[in-house]
Amino acid sequence: MAKISKIQLKQLVEAAIFVADSPLNTEQLQTSVLDGLNVSKNALNEVLKELTLDYQARGIQLIEVASGFRFQSVDSLSPWLSKLWQEQAPRYSRAMLEILSLIAYRQPITRGEIEDVRGVSVSSHIIKSLSERGWIKVVGHKEVPGRPSLYATSKGFLDYFSLKSLSELPSAETFVNMQSQSQAQHLFSSASANNSTDDTPLVQSDESGAVATSQTDEPEQLH
Repeated sequence: MAKISKIQLKQLVEAAIFVADSPLNTEQLQTSVLDGLNVSKNALNEVLKELTLDYQARGIQLIEVASGFRFQSVDSLSPWLSKLWQEQAPRYSRAMLEILSLIAYRQPITRGEIEDVRGVSVSSHIIKSLSERGWIKVVGHKEVPGRPSLYATSKGFLDYFSLKSLSELPSAETFVNMQSQSQAQHLFSSASANNSTDDTPLVQSDESGAVATSQTDEPEQLH
């Protein structure tokens, strides 16, 4: 195998992650740009750690999400960077975010179980939208009459919200006890605009601590 210096390795890994269309994990790096080069896993991991530190204090950071490593801008710069794009960021209805939060915290969960918690029927359009975005997936079927689908979040969900794993989500108790809608929505829409300006929390807790909402669902609002 050909040898490569540490400086060259660092440059190659940095460039590969920068130009890639999606996050790259260590296995993908070794089977693509590093194929045929004498680079150990330890050496690659060390370079990734160094790159992470190099970008820590800059406007662009190297972060690890569920699918691998990628470069992204610092969250605090979003209000200014958003001016580069004419179209508005996606806006998601409260109903959509409630359903997504239930799936994230209670997965695997059926549509009927979501309806039991929310006290209102789940819109097929919302489930379809979440599936098309690659945020949720069917992971099986519950062994009850009708064998309803069991929904869970996907790697795409973790990647979109810059999470490495579900363990990085705050506890369900912390989530439902958030003081304002903006705090709760930040968890599931940090990459997009807030949905509304009212003071109603995104999710509320009932006596059993479950996520709840009003008795009437609201239509999906996607822009």
